[in-house]
Amino acid sequence: MTTQNGIHALAAPGGAPLAASPSTSAFLAFGLGLLIVAALTWAVWLGIRVRRREPDRPRPEEQPRLPDEGPVREVQERREPDEVPRDGGRLTPHQLKGGGTIGSRPSDDQGPT
Repeated sequence: MTTQNGIHALAAPGGAPLAASPSTSAFLAFGLGLLIVAALTWAVWLGIRVRRREPDRPRPEEQPRLPDEGPVREVQERREPDEVPRDGGRLTPHQLKGGGTIGSRPSDDQGPT
């Protein structure tokens, strides 16, 4: 289909042009803008409602304080190894000791403390 000025336009099988009129395009763009504004407004409203249900922030007197002795330091020491039997058999998790929950004894050879 050729228009009056010689430009080819796309047409539907019935012969009607596929392009929307400028007023329809403007209406669709305005409607999409309103939809986006409504979605953003709803998101802010929902965020305010969720924030109101959260507990208040702790007051300054409720904040954690340093101990009187000062900051806690990391302690490094060598521990006695927990030996695994070397008989060639495979151990299952329930056959192992504690999994880190049972304390080990400090080694006689103390490294840096």
